[in-house]
Amino acid sequence: MMPDSLAVLTILGGLLGLCVGSFLNVVIYRLPKMMEQDWQLQCAELRGETPSTATPFNLARPRSRCPHCGHSISALENIPLLSYLLILRGKCSACGARISLRYPLVEILTGALSAYAVWHFGPGITAVGAMLLIWALIALTFIDLDTQLLPDSITLPLLWLGLAFNLESTYTDLPSAVIGAMAGYLALWSVFWLFKLATGKEGMGYGDFKLLAALGAWLGWQMLPAIILLSSVVGALAGILLIILARHGRNVPIPFGPYLAAAGLIALFWGKTLTESYLGLVY
Repeated sequence: MMPDSLAVLTILGGLLGLCVGSFLNVVIYRLPKMMEQDWQLQCAELRGETPSTATPFNLARPRSRCPHCGHSISALENIPLLSYLLILRGKCSACGARISLRYPLVEILTGALSAYAVWHFGPGITAVGAMLLIWALIALTFIDLDTQLLPDSITLPLLWLGLAFNLESTYTDLPSAVIGAMAGYLALWSVFWLFKLATGKEGMGYGDFKLLAALGAWLGWQMLPAIILLSSVVGALAGILLIILARHGRNVPIPFGPYLAAAGLIALFWGKTLTESYLGLVY
């Protein structure tokens, strides 16, 4: 039985996760568009053109609106999960267009994982850090699925944040975290160049290197073999299923970030148990 205080904190963690999940939907949709806007401005400057004074577009402005009719989402229509289920019933209140099911799913996923982080680690800095890592990995997963991009504006701060948490050995000792960041980057960087030299093609993006480096900074170099193995196995199985069931062309790239993120979450919660079990079978 959980102590009452832990049960309350777990519920609060889940509610906080629902609210953050609502914000993550904004990040997932807008951040790639903000990156594209920045690239266009940089290209205009290189061509010597005067950048156009477009309407501000960032995570705060403009207000969220229906993509079909432009109806601005009110505060009552923006309550995580409840608005979708009870108020809007999955449709825009103005035009009746269906709202993607992914919005409440992101909120539910974020809320459930946040609650589990509090329950698993208990009250304290470890649970706080775990929730921050979870939120970043969820945003990266869906951005990569949509655009095959892993933004530096998330992966690089995530790496430094992992090192910062491990100054006090929150998840691993600092030397292991530093080695994990270096080894995580170099591991996939080496695979990238070996594949390119062998085939002349690029097998993955640099964002994957940075994401694995961030996971190494959070969890230490000891978790990297498990993360690479888990992500590779799941990614290979998913790729085979896509080719067989969805007629996904073999030359069509498959984002690797979601599998790294899933493996990182497994390692966060059960990595040490899995590693000890594996070593017990070997030795």
